[in-house]
Amino acid sequence: MTPILLAIALLLSVTFGYASVCAASPFGNCRKCRGFGFQMKTDRKGRPKRGKNCRRCKGHGKRIRVGRWLYNRATRTYRAGTR
Repeated sequence: MTPILLAIALLLSVTFGYASVCAASPFGNCRKCRGFGFQMKTDRKGRPKRGKNCRRCKGHGKRIRVGRWLYNRATRTYRAGTR
């Protein structure tokens, strides 16, 4: 197998793998709060304490994956164009 065909096969497998992850689980953990929904703070004694709600995920702890966001946008555009 030539290196070009190997690279194409690897790229296709990564693409289909990410598409299947987006289809099976469209939401992932928020990167800012790591899925907690709030930032962890420490008090004066160094003990962990709950902080304010995360602004990025609005306290839910989940975010929509980029691939799913693109799929939703493309589907919405297609539906708007065929009406």
